[in-house]
Amino acid sequence: MTTTQVKIEKLVYGGDGLAHHDGQAVFVPFVLPEEVVAIRPLEKKKTYLRGRLEQVVVASAERATPPCKHFTVCGGCHYQHMPYETQLRYKTDILRETLRRLGRMDWPGPIHVHPSPPVGYRNRAQWKLRPLAQGLRIGYHQSGTAALCAVEHCPILAPHLENLLLQLCELLAQSALPATVREIEAFVNRQSSATLVNASFSAFEKSPQAVAEVFRKLPGVESVLLHESAQERFELFGPGYIHCELSGTRYRVGHLSFFQVNDYMLEQLVAAVTAGEEGREALDLYAGVGLFSVPLARRFEELYAVEANPAAARDLEANLSSAPSARAVAGEVRRFLSGWTDSPDLVLLDPPRAGLEREVAERLVALRPSRITYLSCDPSTLARDLAVLTRDRTYQIAELHLFDLFPQTFHIESLVKLERRS
Repeated sequence: MTTTQVKIEKLVYGGDGLAHHDGQAVFVPFVLPEEVVAIRPLEKKKTYLRGRLEQVVVASAERATPPCKHFTVCGGCHYQHMPYETQLRYKTDILRETLRRLGRMDWPGPIHVHPSPPVGYRNRAQWKLRPLAQGLRIGYHQSGTAALCAVEHCPILAPHLENLLLQLCELLAQSALPATVREIEAFVNRQSSATLVNASFSAFEKSPQAVAEVFRKLPGVESVLLHESAQERFELFGPGYIHCELSGTRYRVGHLSFFQVNDYMLEQLVAAVTAGEEGREALDLYAGVGLFSVPLARRFEELYAVEANPAAARDLEANLSSAPSARAVAGEVRRFLSGWTDSPDLVLLDPPRAGLEREVAERLVALRPSRITYLSCDPSTLARDLAVLTRDRTYQIAELHLFDLFPQTFHIESLVKLERRS
């Protein structure tokens, strides 16, 4: 199939550059605006085409040398071909444009950008394992496929996880792990003093105890959860959680709980969410393990923290056990709000990537809290939800922040503070 030359017009959310050719929108990864590139079609639809980058014919002056040799093959990173300051500029433009295009919200105010160290920031890694010609190898999915990109080095990982990756490569070279292992996930606390390991196997060929001992001999590994997919069987070795220290607060985080992946940004994020907040009553919806619930409980007479994930809800209850003003609620946000009648001072939202259920957004508008703070990991669903929350001009944006929790990737974490109009 022949190649086609196109000129990139802009970057869009998702990591691609946008061009047009023969009346079709063309999406291409690993490019920069104003570049002329040769592409090979991968997917052709009636109104758009996805292409693979074959050659940069005319390069942008901003094009940079990637810090990782696996870039463009590994599917983990999307922006290593540009300097970090350039990444921040394009992410800011994409956030503003997405709110305008999908939410019809033309925000004229500033977007407060909070940068991160561009490498060495991730406290969690999820590695795939596959048998290759060289034996069992570890790495990530290749860009756009389920094939393995084997790696021994990943610059965005925290140093402790980079070291753990090297040790896992050595164990594989020694055949110390069963050939049936398919995925290993590791989470390290911000002090690098304790690590959780989740490992998934197609079947247990060795005793789970023997496999767990291999992992627990690695530096810092305190708890191991093994999963056998054939039988949907789990085996736990260790306490089932580790502790993370943040600004004098100790959080319990379990194997199947979510915790923010960028340690460098945690204190800034918590400070921004809680700044100026106090009052009678607050709701922390989609509370996770209580990253924001714990500090907010010190500022409000009553706080209700709601979490549907059973594992995270157990951690949330433990983390709020010393806060007499707080109550942990295990259950769905939709169901919780259906029985809620008060108008709280603050509602904090930190939903998954899919955003709010329509019923949740409508219920919040009806409850009329004084303030709504929305932490989002997807600007598309954020724009959709803000369109509902601000529909009748009941609320207005007071602050808009971009926290770059995921440097080198297209992902955008944004924080929006809404105030009810008087």
